[in-house]
Amino acid sequence: MSAETSVQSAGSFTRLRLRFRGWRGGRPFWAGLFTMLGGVPIAYFPYATLKLGTMSIAMATTAGAGSLIIGVLLFTLGLTMWFQQATRIFAGVAAIVLALVSLVVSNIGGFILGFLFALIGGALSASWAPGKPAADAGRPAASQDPAGDGGAGTAPENAPGGPGEPHPLPDPVHGAGAEDSNGGYRVG
Repeated sequence: MSAETSVQSAGSFTRLRLRFRGWRGGRPFWAGLFTMLGGVPIAYFPYATLKLGTMSIAMATTAGAGSLIIGVLLFTLGLTMWFQQATRIFAGVAAIVLALVSLVVSNIGGFILGFLFALIGGALSASWAPGKPAADAGRPAASQDPAGDGGAGTAPENAPGGPGEPHPLPDPVHGAGAEDSNGGYRVG
């Protein structure tokens, strides 16, 4: 092995990692992962048979089919969060509802573990919003202001004094602005 081989493999790993990071950043990745992780114990535990030495413990319930359906739906909703970002709010609310239903249907929601994962994943999905594109995030604030001064010293359209007039600077002794909109001073 030469020194160049390790650099090339590190370069390809870094490229793959950065590609995955970009893919992950454009979607509710953690919401989908938690939702899928929540579906696994909910679907698995009703069909599991644990063995402790020579003793077998079966956790099969009469609602095994319901548990399997809830688990598969949660796994599908997790994939939907990853690949169909437009439906993230619906998928999040549906994951929360299925997590709550799993408390009754599936061994206390997969022994609370699946319930918590699905609940957190649904909440993350419902609250996720796409970020700004990288091209807009890199622009300085001065280029967005038509005056070119970054908005310093100008009042907003509805502020006292009208648009384009300087806004009174904060008074260190009296607080926000020492002058009122009518030119007088505040009392107190």
